[in-house]
Amino acid sequence: MFMCRDEVLLETKLPLPLLGRGKVRDIYDLGDSLLFIASDRISAFDCILGSGIPCKGRILTQMSLFWFDYLREVIPTHLLTADVTKYPRKLSRYRKRLDGRSMLVKKAQMIQVECVARGYLAGSGWKEYQEKGSVCGIPLPPRMRDGDRLPEPIFTPATKAQSGHDMNVPFRYVAKLLGVELAGQLRDLTLELYGRAAKYALERGIIVADTKFEFGFVDEQLVLADEVLTPDSSRYWPADTYSPGGPKYSFDKQYVRDYLETLNWNKRPPAPALPDEVVKKTSEKYEEAFTRLTGRELVQSKALK
Repeated sequence: MFMCRDEVLLETKLPLPLLGRGKVRDIYDLGDSLLFIASDRISAFDCILGSGIPCKGRILTQMSLFWFDYLREVIPTHLLTADVTKYPRKLSRYRKRLDGRSMLVKKAQMIQVECVARGYLAGSGWKEYQEKGSVCGIPLPPRMRDGDRLPEPIFTPATKAQSGHDMNVPFRYVAKLLGVELAGQLRDLTLELYGRAAKYALERGIIVADTKFEFGFVDEQLVLADEVLTPDSSRYWPADTYSPGGPKYSFDKQYVRDYLETLNWNKRPPAPALPDEVVKKTSEKYEEAFTRLTGRELVQSKALK
């Protein structure tokens, strides 16, 4: 079993213009491009927790790079390079820190919609189904269980929230916001990307229950951006233990959410720290998903090899 040898990285402080610091990524403006650095921060219930997950940022970055490459025939991406030897010279002194957890990307005009594909009934989709018998306005068969496979994958977009929860919205909302043609293009792309990835993952013993994609425009060309099919943006279940109707073993951060549900915490900042065992187990779950799907060894800091 893989053992992360990195120190946990919760925040970066480079002498560059900081464009944003999200729940996981620190984004720096390099003028004609952006530098994405994935930290080891982890969030749950829209709060950044007090503990980091060893090597999480490396896993997210390298898994996204794998999927960018695997799906390149469907749509181009915003990726320029993740080879630190090709980064601008001013970043050379930070290469050991950046290697394996960063990428240079083109600046994109991002579309302000989360493009979610669901192949199984889970999470917010399950909650909505219990109340309405549908998800994002799409009616589903009666008497479905939590975790049931859907008759066919569905497109369930959500609005991007700067704070708080993203909100599921019907397709007509996206069509009104973006226009029918672009909304239809995003729906078709989302379902095609999900279909290809889900088929590939299932052949390796992993069910992709749902996932979200982000798209943008670079020089008027639609591209796939941000992170792709990571344990942060997807719900991963091992196929050999899959059973609808109850709790499920997962390779994503549901394990962290389940632990937090046992605490007397109001799900508002400041968020609690995680016990060492939960931190270790979460790191192992992320790493197992990475290894199963990519068949690769994780690139760690060369300073620690």
